[in-house]
Amino acid sequence: MQSFSLAPTPEIAFGNGLLSDLPRRVRDLAGTGAPVMLVADPAMTATGIVARLAKLLTDAGHEASVYDGFKGEPKYSDVDQAAVSARANKAKAVIGLGGCTALDTAKLVASCAVSGKEVSAYQFCETPLPADPLALIAVPTTAGTGAEVTRTSIFTNARGQKVWAWGSELKPVLALLDPELTTGVPPAVTAATGLDALVHAIEACTNRNRNDANDVYCHRAIALISRALERAVKVPQDLDARGELLLASCYAGVGIDNCGTALAHNISHAMAELAPIPHGRATGLAMLATIDWVKDGNPAAFAKVAGAMGSEEEAGNIAAAYEDLVRRSGIKVSFTGDGLDLARPDLLAEHMASPAHAPMRKNTVRDVSDDDLLTLAKCVYGLA
Repeated sequence: MQSFSLAPTPEIAFGNGLLSDLPRRVRDLAGTGAPVMLVADPAMTATGIVARLAKLLTDAGHEASVYDGFKGEPKYSDVDQAAVSARANKAKAVIGLGGCTALDTAKLVASCAVSGKEVSAYQFCETPLPADPLALIAVPTTAGTGAEVTRTSIFTNARGQKVWAWGSELKPVLALLDPELTTGVPPAVTAATGLDALVHAIEACTNRNRNDANDVYCHRAIALISRALERAVKVPQDLDARGELLLASCYAGVGIDNCGTALAHNISHAMAELAPIPHGRATGLAMLATIDWVKDGNPAAFAKVAGAMGSEEEAGNIAAAYEDLVRRSGIKVSFTGDGLDLARPDLLAEHMASPAHAPMRKNTVRDVSDDDLLTLAKCVYGLA
């Protein structure tokens, strides 16, 4: 049998209505009456969920401070500002509530609040993370990134470059999955985040680092997303579909935490440096443009993905199966009007070749030459 090693997974609690259990969880992790820093997606503030959670915490004796001032994807300035607030309020625990921005920000805040350093110190692992970050609970309200179980945080630095920090210190101690918190996600966002999770699972079980044990998580995630995504988009209040997507996203997060990502993420990260395209949509469409090319690097692995998606277990079926799901999700496929210069795929290829994105390129199961970069960029820009 193949040798493998899987990283520790945080405690995962799943179920409708689990938000009400958070005060007990905070007490168990940080102590009775421990002050809490709540890093929340502004959308959660608008829906009243932040106020509801803050009241639950306050009623249980925990002083709760809130940071919800960010927009778009995680930025260095948001992490630094929230960390200063956490220190000022003597927080003993951090709760991330929201999508990728809230969770990645919270993960970094839990470390920066302890170290006193600005988050830029941790980009590309330039500085060791503190060994004793604040107790961290992740509560995802979208089903896409799987950040609640990973040891990676992505953020934009002061130069506008998309960078990452990595280490076991960033991994939450508890991932609390409450499907009820995801029913308000708009259809377009549901589609984009669902495809992001699907790409996570596909790349983690087909790239150069894949292993048989990790495939168990990935194949289950692929099967759940394939049967639930269209239902969740069309019937947002379908808690069964929402729950399946949320659990799938978590499983896919375990997948990439162990085996990483590949070409589709190389492309989406490069694209983010050219235009403000949401990560999930960029990643899902990058996979659409390239999956038929990548599959030739490991036909057997892609055959299993096709099977998990409900098709015959043959590599030749994967491109059609994936495209069918993308189209049924209703996501906008063409990049026309998104701020990219579609006449200049060479610019995208240039960013794909950046050293910052090299790990994803190297992890792709098929060798990606410089000439291939331009060919693939043309495929992405030619989507319609």
